[in-house]
Amino acid sequence: MFDDLGADSLTMAKFCARVRKDPQLPTLAIADVYACPSASGLAERVTGLVGADGSGPTTKPPLAVERRDPGRRVGTGGVALCGLVQIAMVLGWSYLFSLVLFLGYEWFVASPSLFELYRRSFVIGAVTFVFLCVFPVVVKWVAIGRWSPRTIRIWSLDYVRFWLVKTLTRLNPLVMFRGSPLYVLYLRALGARIGRDVAIFSQAVPVCTDLLTVGSGTVIRKDSLLSCYRARDGVIEIGPVSLGSNVFVGEATVLEIGTRIGDGGQLGHSSALPAGQAVPPGEHWHGSPARPCNVDYQPAGAARCGRTRKIVYSVVQLTLVFGVLMPISFGGVALLLREVPQLASLLAPGPDAFRHWYFYAEILGLSFVLYVGFLLVAVLIQTTALRALGRLLRPDRTYPLYGVHYFVQRAIALLSNSIRLTMLLGDSSAIPHYLRGLGYRLTPLLQTGNNFGMLIKHESPSLAGVGTGTVVADDLSIVNAHFTSTSFFVSRAVIGEGSFLGNRITYPSGARVGDDCLLGTKVMVPIDGPLREGVGILGSPPFEIPRTVARDARLSPGHVDLRQALCRKNRHNVGTMALHVLVRWLYFFGIALIIPAVALVDATFGAVEIVVAQVLIVVFTVGWFALVDRLVRQLLLRTPGGCSIYAPVFWGHERYWKVPAPAVVALFNGTPMKGMVWRLNGVNVGGRLFDDGASFIERPFTTIGDDCIFNERSVVQNHSQEDGSFKSDHTVLGSRVSIGVGAFVHYGVTIGDDVVIEADSFLMKGEEIMAGATWGGNPAKELSTTPGAVTP
Repeated sequence: MFDDLGADSLTMAKFCARVRKDPQLPTLAIADVYACPSASGLAERVTGLVGADGSGPTTKPPLAVERRDPGRRVGTGGVALCGLVQIAMVLGWSYLFSLVLFLGYEWFVASPSLFELYRRSFVIGAVTFVFLCVFPVVVKWVAIGRWSPRTIRIWSLDYVRFWLVKTLTRLNPLVMFRGSPLYVLYLRALGARIGRDVAIFSQAVPVCTDLLTVGSGTVIRKDSLLSCYRARDGVIEIGPVSLGSNVFVGEATVLEIGTRIGDGGQLGHSSALPAGQAVPPGEHWHGSPARPCNVDYQPAGAARCGRTRKIVYSVVQLTLVFGVLMPISFGGVALLLREVPQLASLLAPGPDAFRHWYFYAEILGLSFVLYVGFLLVAVLIQTTALRALGRLLRPDRTYPLYGVHYFVQRAIALLSNSIRLTMLLGDSSAIPHYLRGLGYRLTPLLQTGNNFGMLIKHESPSLAGVGTGTVVADDLSIVNAHFTSTSFFVSRAVIGEGSFLGNRITYPSGARVGDDCLLGTKVMVPIDGPLREGVGILGSPPFEIPRTVARDARLSPGHVDLRQALCRKNRHNVGTMALHVLVRWLYFFGIALIIPAVALVDATFGAVEIVVAQVLIVVFTVGWFALVDRLVRQLLLRTPGGCSIYAPVFWGHERYWKVPAPAVVALFNGTPMKGMVWRLNGVNVGGRLFDDGASFIERPFTTIGDDCIFNERSVVQNHSQEDGSFKSDHTVLGSRVSIGVGAFVHYGVTIGDDVVIEADSFLMKGEEIMAGATWGGNPAKELSTTPGAVTP
C-alpha cells in the first residue's frame, strides 16, 4: 500500500476510521497497517488467520481499562465561584509575600555602608527564602493534612484546596534543587516516603506526596511525571505511586495513579504505566503502555557517595543562595537606586513626568538595554565559560554524585539550556551556529534553514553531535548524562546523517539508529537490536515504517534552487527574529511604565501598591500577547495536502510560531480563566474548560467542546513536518473529552463526545474517534473498557 499504491499515514488513518464505522468489520488501528502493509497481510492479521511466523492466530484482546461514572459535574455558577475564590487566594498570597518584601526592603535600603548593605541583604534574602520554602509546606499540612486515595469534583470547594496546595508546592524555590539531597528533604517534608540514596531529577513536582513511596537507591530521571493524581471525566482522581528499592525510571516517562514498580525494576525512556499497572521485581519494561523487555536501561556503575558528601554539597548550595545570589539580587537593586539617581527618578517620577516625551524615551532605552543586554550576556557565558567547564568532564568516566564534577555537570545543564535563545534562533539558519557555539558537533554543516526547531535541550552540549543534512522538527531532548543513585557519567550522543526527527523525541546516547532514518513524533528511540538505517521508526516500543512516501517525495525541494530559496528564507527569518525581539522589548517597556504609574498614585509604594503592580502586569501580559497573536494569526497556513518548506507562505506560518508568546497562559493552569485566555489567543473553546497545563500549537485550528479536560503536558498540534514538506489541518474535540497526562493529538483529528485519551498516548493524524470510546498507546488505538472507578 505504501510502496506500490502511494499511500501515506494520513490516508491509511482515514481508511482505518472508515473500517471501524462498520460493525461487521474488525477494529483496525494504524499500527496494524504498518505491521502488515499489504492488503492480504492486513486481512490475515485482523482476522487472526496466521501469525507473523505462520504458526497460528495472533489476535489478542485489547487492554481493558476502567471507565468510571462521571456523575454530576459542577455547573457554570460553581465554576465562576471557584474562579473568584482562586483569585482571592492569589491576591492574599501576593499581599503576604509583598509585605515581607516591603518591610525588608525598607530596612536594607537604608544601610549606611557597603558592608552593612551586604549584611542586611543577606539577612533579608535568607528570611525571604526560608519563608518561601516553609509557607507551602505549612499550607499543605493545614489545608489537606495527609493525602488519601479519593476523587474530587473539579471546580468544587474541595478542588480549590487541591489547587492551592498544588500551586504553592510547585512554586517553592526548593523545586530548583532537583537532583540535590535538599529536594528529597522537601518531598519528605510534604509527606513522601523516600528511602536513602534516592536521586530525583524530574521537573514535575509530585502533588499528592503522602501517596508517593520511593525505595532506597532509586533513580527518577528528568521529564518523568508521577504526580499521584490525574483529571478525568469531571473529577480529580488521587492514588498512590510506589517505587521499590534500586528502581530505575527513565526519561519522559509517565506513571499514573495506582502504579507500582518492584525492587530492582526498570522502566525505559519514553514509556508509560497506565493506572493500576505494576512491574514485577527485577523485571525491565518499556513502551506505552509498558510491557516486558530484555534491555538494561541503567548502564552507569556505582561509586562511593556517603552522607558527608551530601551534607557538604547541600551546604555549598545554600551558601551560594544565601551568600551570593540573594545579596546580589537585593543589595544590587538598592545599590543601583542609590548610586544611579536617574534610575530612581524613572521608577518614582514626579507628576509632570508622563507629560514629556523624553521620559518615555528614557524608559524605552532602558528596557532595550536590559533585554538585549541579557541575551548578549547569556550567549557570552554559554559560549565561553560553559565550554571551558565542559573540559572538566571526561566522557565515559564514572564520577560520584554531589562532588565537584557533579556540580559542574549540573551547572552546564542548567545554564546552557536557554529557551529564550532557542525560541529566538530556532527554525532559522542561525540556530546551528548557536549550537556550535555551545559545543555541538555539526561538521560538515549543510544549511536547510530549518535544521532545528525552537525547542532543543541537552545535558552536555560538547558531547552532542548531529550528522550532515539531518533536520530536527521540535522539542528534542538529547540525553548524554547517565545517573545512578550514587554516580554519573557523560557520554557522546550522535544523530546520524540525512535523517529527520519529529516532535517530542528523547534521544539517548547509545541509540541504535544510523543514517537516513525518519524518527516519528514521540518515538521511543531504541538502544538495543540491530543498527537501523534507511528506515522510519514510530511508536513506543518502536517498530519500522517506510522512510518516505510518495506524497512527501512530491513535496521535496529537489526542483527548487536551494541556494536562492535559502537566501530568501534567511531574509524572511531575520525579519521574524527582529519582530520576536521587538514584541518582547515593547513588552518590557510596558512593564517598566506600570511601576512608575503605580508609584505616581501613591509615592510610598507599600505592599498594597506592589500587589496592584503585579495585577496590572498580569493583565498587561495577557492583553499584549493576545493582541500580538491576533495580528499574526492571519499568517497561519492550512494545507492538508502539504507544501514545501521553501514556499513563502510557510515562512509566514513560522512567524506565527515565533512572534507570540503562548506560554504566558500557564499562569492560569487549573483555573476557569484558562479557557478565557485561550479564547483570546484564538482557540475555539467551549464552556468550563479544565486545563492543567496543555499546549495548543496552531490555536485557531483547534476546536474544543464543553467540559473538556486537559492534563499537564498534553499537546494538540495541528501540523507535521517531514524532511522538506509541511502539512497542517484542523482538529476538533467534542464535549466532555479527557486528554491524559503527556498525550499528543495530531492534526486532522476528529474526537467525539465523552472520549478518553489515555496518558502518554500519540493520536496520529487523520484519526476519527467515535463518541464514548477510550483510546490509548503510542500510536493510539481503541481500548476495551470495564465499568467502575479506579480503586488503587
